This record gives sequence, C-alpha cells and structure tokens, in this order.
Amino acid sequence: MTQEPRYRRIAEELRHAITEHAYGPGGKLPSEGALAEQFEVSRGTIRQALMLLRQDGLVTSRRGTRRVVLDDAPVQDFAQMQSFARWARSIGETPEGRVVRQGWHPADPDEQRHMRVDDHARVLRVVRLRLLSGRPAMLERTAYPEAVGTIVETLPTDTVSVTEYLERAGVFVADAEHTIDLAHADPEDAALLGCAAGDPLLRERRRTTDPAGMPLEWSEDRYVPGSVAFVVHNSLASTPMTRQHMVPGMGAAGATGAAG
Repeated sequence: MTQEPRYRRIAEELRHAITEHAYGPGGKLPSEGALAEQFEVSRGTIRQALMLLRQDGLVTSRRGTRRVVLDDAPVQDFAQMQSFARWARSIGETPEGRVVRQGWHPADPDEQRHMRVDDHARVLRVVRLRLLSGRPAMLERTAYPEAVGTIVETLPTDTVSVTEYLERAGVFVADAEHTIDLAHADPEDAALLGCAAGDPLLRERRRTTDPAGMPLEWSEDRYVPGSVAFVVHNSLASTPMTRQHMVPGMGAAGATGAAG
C-alpha cells in the first residue's frame, strides 16, 4: 500500500488541533519555520499542508502574514467548490468524466489575458463531458498553460477528477475566480447534454491560480438546467460560494458541506 504523503498527515494533525480549538477562533497558527521544526520537515512540506487547510476553509492568510483560524466551519470547502468530482461524491452521486477532444493550440487573446501568456504561447484545450451517476450534467471547455497542459494531456480520457490528479503531481489550486451567467446551447452542447440548440444553460467561467498567483486554467462550464445552483454566503470572516444539487420539483437541495 502506498504511504500517505507526509504533508497530508501533518494537515490532518493540524486540522484536528483546529477543530479542538487549540488555537481558538481568530488565533494564529505557528509560523512556517516553527511548524517545520515541530514536524521535522521542510518548509515546502508545511506549505503543502497549510494549503490543504486553506482549501478546507479552516484558515486564511494574506501574503507575508501567518495563517489565521476562521471562526466557523465553511458551508462547503474550497476543494469541493473547485472539484466537480468531490462535490458529486459529497451529495451521493457518482461522478464521471469523458474527454470529447483535446489538442494544443496557439493561445487566443482571451486565453492570453486570463492566463497571462504571450501571443506566442500554446495552450492545451480540453472539452470534457461531466456526468452525475450516468446523466449528462455539464460540458467543460478548459484551456491549460503549457506547464499544466503537459500533465493533463497524459491522463486517461475517462479520468474522473483532473484536480485530484494535479494535486498528486504537486499542483494545487489556491484561488479561483467565478463568473456565472446564462448561455444558449450551441449544437455541440445540445448533442452532448441532450438538450435543444438554443436552450438556456447555466454558464460558469472560471480562472484558477496556484499559491504563487500563477494561472492554472481558464474554463467555461455549461450546466444542464436544473442540475445545480450556486449560492453565495457573505460574512465578515469569509465569502464562500457553494454549489448545490437541484432536485426536480424541489429546487436546490442537499447543502454540500457543513467544499473545489
């Protein structure tokens, strides 16, 4: 059996300490150097562990300051918000992913702007159909910069979660920007999602970046009507956005956490 990475074990120990209120709400965690000395590992390993805690919504930070423990558990952790597969599992559905096509292309002006690459750069464009327990739910059109694309292009076409695979390769999402609006189904949407061309679809455009602020992907996802709802909760501590399952005739159901 493969041994669990050290940073995950450290994250679990810190997670337990936080939930036991060892640092108190609003308290600061020890510095990276102090944690590295405590666990006898490098600062890089500590940063990976702290990134998992940030994704779980347990701590927050600003550049140059120590991590601060948030007051309450989030409605949904960042990792589930970012990852379709994690969200699907959290509501009892079986996630699937099927690559429709992928290939390398010169970055267009939109990709250059969102991924901060020059006009000579190439990007890997991937179109994936996402399913919930065998039902088409979303069509995902994602562009990856070359450093990430070279990893993604090697994945099997039925890989369930690209996010989880990238994490195993040491690539972590730290921030995501979501823009949600309405789009009308084009012929490809209609053929793959089982709707009619011109039907309204919920569209989510997403840009993610790593802990250093470097863009990892630029994506446009189109959801089948009635499959999901997005909910934003505002507070002084944080502003989490959650993805909720839509039950026909009942609206949004199954709050997914108690999270990308």
